[in-house]
Amino acid sequence: MIFVTGGSGLIGSFLIPELVRQGHQVKALYRGQTPAIAYADQVLWVEGDILDPVMLRDALQGATHVFHCAGLVSYAPQDEELLKQINIEGTANIVDACLEAGSIKLCHVSSIAAVGRPKNKAILTEQAKWDPAADLSAYASSKYFGELEVWRGVAEGLDAVIVNPSIILGPADWSRSSTQLFKYVYNERLYYTAGEANFVDVRDVIETMLRLAFSEISGERFILNAEKLSYKTFFEQVANCFDKKAPALKVPPFVAEVVWRLEHARSWLTGRRPLITKDTARVAKKTHFFSNDKVKKALGFEFRPVAESVQWVCTELGRQAGKAALQKAE
Repeated sequence: MIFVTGGSGLIGSFLIPELVRQGHQVKALYRGQTPAIAYADQVLWVEGDILDPVMLRDALQGATHVFHCAGLVSYAPQDEELLKQINIEGTANIVDACLEAGSIKLCHVSSIAAVGRPKNKAILTEQAKWDPAADLSAYASSKYFGELEVWRGVAEGLDAVIVNPSIILGPADWSRSSTQLFKYVYNERLYYTAGEANFVDVRDVIETMLRLAFSEISGERFILNAEKLSYKTFFEQVANCFDKKAPALKVPPFVAEVVWRLEHARSWLTGRRPLITKDTARVAKKTHFFSNDKVKKALGFEFRPVAESVQWVCTELGRQAGKAALQKAE
């Protein structure tokens, strides 16, 4: 019995069908309505919330593996408390339920945001130390402290692994996750920032998670990352796939600093979420590469090149939505 949280997210929507295809009995958590994913009718769906520890203890009865994919990704200042609740308290509840059930292997999905950023380090590994005094986002802190809950569980005897994926590429709703980057290019926006980003294919994330979860490896964290590309190069690859014009105007760093301040003021006055925050403006300027050496050596794994992932995502978006839906996304 495999228990999955976050079934409606990008990772969960690919993980659950793969588990079913491999012949596993899958139980998955949902809120509101069951996700419209492949093999949904072969999944035992449990309505609930990771903030409900009693429900989780009941749901995990009989489970042998737990994939904790649920989490909140947000850089909006309004979500700071919600980030703590979902990414820290929710993870603590999962860990406690696993410990109580016993004999469970937990695979916890964290993020490269939880990896430390030592000064003057261009290449970051799983060993990079976290600096609590650094100017880090509330999202990054929530993922880091969520990991600490998993390490607490490991210290108490929990069999667990942690994965830290970079920006995950996969076909999803236009308004969610990394697919927004594809929408941005499809709509032929003009601007790009000078920074660089790390990317990984959702299919590679799923495969490494499964191989780690069903292995003897325990008490380890693994960065999942394929390549680092400049935003300019990434946007050009996407534009080429969509036969669109790539963003051509580079935004100077000082302009981004002005824009996030204006957005903060607009958000404060209107109550609406800012389109750009201090954290997103500054994250976009980063140039670190997150090393994938550890997981490659542990599993003998090779990641797909980003160009291949971009082509796949563009093709799938076109196949799933059709030309009419793509036009509507504008």
